[in-house]
Amino acid sequence: THTHTHTHTHTHTHTQQWAIFNDPIHGHMELHPLLVKIIDTPQFQRLRHIKQLGGIYLVYPGASHNRFEHSLGVAYLAGCLVKILHDNQPELNITKHDFLCVQIAGLCHDLDVLKEHGLDDKDVTFIKELIEGAKTSEWTYKGRDEDKSFLYEIVANKQNGIDVDKWDYFARDCHHLGIRNSFDHQRLLKFARVCEVKGRNHICFRDKEADNVYDMFRTRYTLHRQAYQHKMGYIIDTMFAEALIRADRDLHEGKPEDMLKISEAIKTADDYSKLTDEIFEQISSSTADNLKEARDILNKIVRRKLPKFVGEARLTENSMSKLTETWKAAVHKYEPADPTVSLSADDFSVYVVDLDHGMKDKNPIEKVYFYSKRKPNEASPIKDYQVPSFLPQRFNEELVRVYYKTTDGNKEELKKKVEEAEKCFQDWCKSKFGCH
Repeated sequence: THTHTHTHTHTHTHTQQWAIFNDPIHGHMELHPLLVKIIDTPQFQRLRHIKQLGGIYLVYPGASHNRFEHSLGVAYLAGCLVKILHDNQPELNITKHDFLCVQIAGLCHDLDVLKEHGLDDKDVTFIKELIEGAKTSEWTYKGRDEDKSFLYEIVANKQNGIDVDKWDYFARDCHHLGIRNSFDHQRLLKFARVCEVKGRNHICFRDKEADNVYDMFRTRYTLHRQAYQHKMGYIIDTMFAEALIRADRDLHEGKPEDMLKISEAIKTADDYSKLTDEIFEQISSSTADNLKEARDILNKIVRRKLPKFVGEARLTENSMSKLTETWKAAVHKYEPADPTVSLSADDFSVYVVDLDHGMKDKNPIEKVYFYSKRKPNEASPIKDYQVPSFLPQRFNEELVRVYYKTTDGNKEELKKKVEEAEKCFQDWCKSKFGCH
């Protein structure tokens, strides 16, 4: 097996050179010519026009970064990790093809269309599997044999959620959101090793890096709490979705018969490449009558005429249908303190949001293996007594959120209605429907 070496001389015989991208997060990133070929396709360039955080950009003005730079970063980090494993453990027999496939998977993990580029069918299968990540305990993968199982934990780690995709977007999102990131992925990179645990090769970390791993899961939680599930960002995304649904039939009115609707654009690579965030501009600037509903929704977003947040509570048990019903009943039987106010159940929307540490109700740290300085080839989960005692008791929560939809009307009246709705919400929460 020929392995990749850091001296890139052998690749320069091709017409294409390694490309260097300067990135605010990782500095200068060198990428192989094959990756550059993939980057220079319309399917990939499309990612320049899709915000990484969607509607959150309308809440955090710095969050204007796009999927494009995130994907480059993931490919770069995937390469860094593979290189470190190869340099420290040549016995893993990581080949040049392994190296490229893992990087391509990193590059394309946010693309839904995978274009084949000079690798054989087995490699293409392998890349698709890498993007999926290895879930099962029995080996069902065609791309590589079981001894290469650790490669499946680099881009999408189903084992414990530690993968380079997260490393990139944690650092990148924190940078753009203005949220401090206490997690240091570069340290973790340096201390990554492959060890055999229970008969399978896993990527493991040095025991003294356990705190850094906690910081990673903590950062994930903070980002979800403050940004990804932000109560206004969330409702803006919902409104964007609503606008797209309303525009689906009519966006291309008067266009050729064979042109697909928005929801069908996924069917051809060509139509799909054109489907980006730009669609919102197209709707906003159109004058077509049948796009009026969609336009009005987008206009509300721009003018910040958004539903008012009434309240949020943590659920202890969950059934969405029952929630909406019990909320309607609560509004129905609520008697406003202010007799001039009347609340109608139809004026509210109820949502349930999931928050977790990446593994539903499990503590992801239990699935991370650590090795010690003395025994670098033996790894095991961290001992209970080494775990900080202030870890959360539960690792996931479901939040129920209620919004008041009506934004028109007199400001004073609106304020009163929302105040009464908040009281009604508190009563509802106390009424034993299983939330606190």
